[in-house]
Amino acid sequence: MRSALALARRGLGNVWPNPAVGCVLVRENESGEETGGRAGRVVGRGWTQPGGRPHAETEALARAGALARGATAYVTLEPCAHHGATPPCADALIAAGVARVVAAIEDPDPRVAGLGLARLAAAGIEVLRGVGAVEAAEINAGFFLRVRAGRPLITLKLASTLDGRIAAPDGESRWITGEDARARAHVLRAEHDAIMIGSGTALADDPELTCRLPGFAGGRRQPVRIVMDGRLRLPPEARLARTASEVPTWVVTAAGADTTKKKALAALGVEIVEVPAGPDGRIEAKAALAELGQKGLTRVLVEGGGTLAAALLKADLVDRMAWFHAPSVLGGEGRPAVGALALAALAEMPRFAPVARTAAGVDGLVTFRRIDG
Repeated sequence: MRSALALARRGLGNVWPNPAVGCVLVRENESGEETGGRAGRVVGRGWTQPGGRPHAETEALARAGALARGATAYVTLEPCAHHGATPPCADALIAAGVARVVAAIEDPDPRVAGLGLARLAAAGIEVLRGVGAVEAAEINAGFFLRVRAGRPLITLKLASTLDGRIAAPDGESRWITGEDARARAHVLRAEHDAIMIGSGTALADDPELTCRLPGFAGGRRQPVRIVMDGRLRLPPEARLARTASEVPTWVVTAAGADTTKKKALAALGVEIVEVPAGPDGRIEAKAALAELGQKGLTRVLVEGGGTLAAALLKADLVDRMAWFHAPSVLGGEGRPAVGALALAALAEMPRFAPVARTAAGVDGLVTFRRIDG
């Protein structure tokens, strides 16, 4: 199962709107004797392919061929039981003649939700569930959240000094953190379906927001680039707009935005996503994320700036946090990583639990999970 979980992670950021799943087929030795400390051998491996098809089970079965008969399938998510773009994976496992299926966790999708495992059991296949469930749930936390709450999982990435500053008073920010931290940030981009920034960051930095890790030019799709831009301030000459025909670029704006501006961006390939505005005229964060969920996104990495970070935190929409911190201090004059939250008491603070601490060159990276309730 650990091998299947590792395979599942290969799909993160590359298989939405589907979950990232891994599958390993193991065939017992015909003699029943252990060889090399193991009671069987791997005859097929698979993981969800780019765009969500083919599924992990289909890939593993294709590699195993006739050796799948009588094997045990270790799969990180319950095999699907519904007809979509492809036939049900539960049916494929039955047709292949596997003897046993070990599933880490049930699929919350109402089209599956226990039906896949029930179909396998009805066909006489031994079914075991719950092995590696915690890790499997974390890998597909974004998919599960989209199914249950209709929105993608949000990871807020911060790169700041020890005192939480992301730029000097004049806006200079290159670079707060070093090369190793920036490389690790590109790994984060690769693991998410989309990268989101606010219009202020788009105007100040004119970023490209692409993942520049090896392999992205050879078939792996780039994360969608999203700009939260209630007033449609992104100009057609911005890098994000000029390259929208090459890398998917969405601008989320308030309903009823300027038609001329929308047409100018759309002509360059930018997709305009209109959502309701709140009483203050700003985009309603919950409505925006609900629309992104409708469009299939499961994992979104938020990279800036402070105003957007504050809006998401105030709306209780930040699920994970990745804090890169440089061993330096800018002082109160520096620009804060998070804008004003208008909290009246300490009890109102958004709270997070640390999950892991790692080094990134001279910088540090701490990842957090939101504490619910």
